[in-house]
Parts: sequence; structure tokens; C-alpha cells
Amino acid sequence: MEQDAYLQSLLPSSTGPFAHMEAYAEEKNIPIMEPAGIHFLMQLIRMHRPERILEIGTAIGYSALRMLEASPESKVVSIERDENRYRDAQHFINKQGAEDRVHLLFGDALELKEEVRKEGSFDFLFIDAAKGKYEEFFHLYEPLLSEGAVIVSDNVLFKGYVADDSHADKRMAKIARKIRNFNNWLVQNPDYHTTIVPIGDGVAITIKK
Repeated sequence: MEQDAYLQSLLPSSTGPFAHMEAYAEEKNIPIMEPAGIHFLMQLIRMHRPERILEIGTAIGYSALRMLEASPESKVVSIERDENRYRDAQHFINKQGAEDRVHLLFGDALELKEEVRKEGSFDFLFIDAAKGKYEEFFHLYEPLLSEGAVIVSDNVLFKGYVADDSHADKRMAKIARKIRNFNNWLVQNPDYHTTIVPIGDGVAITIKK
């Protein structure tokens, strides 16, 4: 669409270490947030200025470092279950000298709640991991959030398949259905206000009522 192309043209180009990380992710076929999505996330971080951020799904550390770029005083606890990506994240985070502001945890987020609990409460939760488990992540970690915390879930439109999965293969259609169920649960939940923004791959913004 012309409108999307226009908006993309307004985004600043990445330079330095972030340009390198984007190229590395593309080369290795590692999913990271799309440009429009990451800039939107960074703006949310600037607006909210969270002291402590919990990220589920580190990948190579790209979004964690971009969130710190938006709010240098924040601290991030980030969970990654893939060993290779965890090691990549350690490399990139150390390379930027951010190891004192990003605490990486290796393992399945569904099994690490007690370890995360030791870090205290969080003002911002970013969910960008196994798409079929979003509701489980939400239920598990919402109790660790401070009053007024913001919850952001990425990929909630999932390549357009959430709206129409008729052209998706069986695996993609199954994931799309799970995300669709999560979206329905989220927007209809009487305890939360949720807005889904069609930017990047779809971003849901949730706050407790």
C-alpha cells in the first residue's frame, strides 16, 4: 500500500550496531521486530519511562537494546529459550556495554517465574515469544507487574493470517487461530483495556483497569 510505503519512508535508518544486528538477523533468518513496530515500541517506552522491563523472547537482544536506547535509565530482564540466540544476545549486549542493564535468563519462560520473581516487580511487560503461548505468558507474569504497568504483545496480526488464514499452510493457520483466540480473550477481558494497533506485525497494548 502507498500509505505503508510512505510511513516506512519516514522512519530513520538504523546505523552502527543496530544496523549490524538487523543485517545479522536477516542473514540468519532470525525474527526481530519490523522497523515500524520497533519504533512504535520505543515511543511507548519513551512515554511510559518504565524503571523495570520484563521481556519474554530475547532473540538476539535487538528489542531489549532498542528499548534501552529509548530509556537509558531502565533495566531489562529478558528470557530466551534458544541457546544459540541466547549466546548471540549475550554477544551483542556485551558489545554495547549494556550487560549491567540487561539481565538475560536462559530457559523456557513458562518455567522461570520464581527466578523472575526474585528480580522484583516490573512496570512494562513485552511479549514476543512462542505465539501459541501468549495467554499462558500473560497469566503467568501479569501478577509480577506494578500498578499502572503496560503490557505489549507483538505479532498479534501474524502476517495477516489472523484476519484470514485461508491461504496459510496448516502450521501457520494453527498459530493464527491461537493468536486470534488470544486477541479475543484480551479485548473482551473485563479487567483490562486493550487496543490493537495495525503497525508492524500487529501490536496489542494492554493496561489493567
